[in-house]
Amino acid sequence: MSAPPIRATFSLVDHHDRPVTEATYRGSWQLVQFGFTHCRVVCPRALAKLGEALDLVGDAPVVPLYVTVDPERDTPAVMRAFLTGAHPRFTGLTGSAAQVEEAAAAFRVFARPRDDGTDQIRHTAITYLLDPDGRPAHHWPDTVDAATIAADLARFAGS
Repeated sequence: MSAPPIRATFSLVDHHDRPVTEATYRGSWQLVQFGFTHCRVVCPRALAKLGEALDLVGDAPVVPLYVTVDPERDTPAVMRAFLTGAHPRFTGLTGSAAQVEEAAAAFRVFARPRDDGTDQIRHTAITYLLDPDGRPAHHWPDTVDAATIAADLARFAGS
């Protein structure tokens, strides 16, 4: 499966409130997932699956990044509390609404609030793998299991 045509660029802040860009993580494989901390089902399931895949590949040089699609609620402190407790391997990325929209557009991620009166956000559920130069190398739809992701990570990033 070839990677979709994305720019893979961003200018955000991490969950420690430090400015980061795609260049911050150059030299490492980057596993990039978009989601939000208030998601009830899809995002927690995706993060758990990606965590399992990372466990399966062991010491592969992969930096997992969780980019919010809900910057109004997902401040650095909220992202830090959420990820530290449940998914400590991930670095959360957030920013202003404009910064997050630019990052989502660069990765071709769709994100819109649901129109059913809930606080949920519909968004693209694809995980991207960027090579150490920050270029798109692979991607997985939400339907792919942890073992498949782990095998692909081992093939691309080595273990």
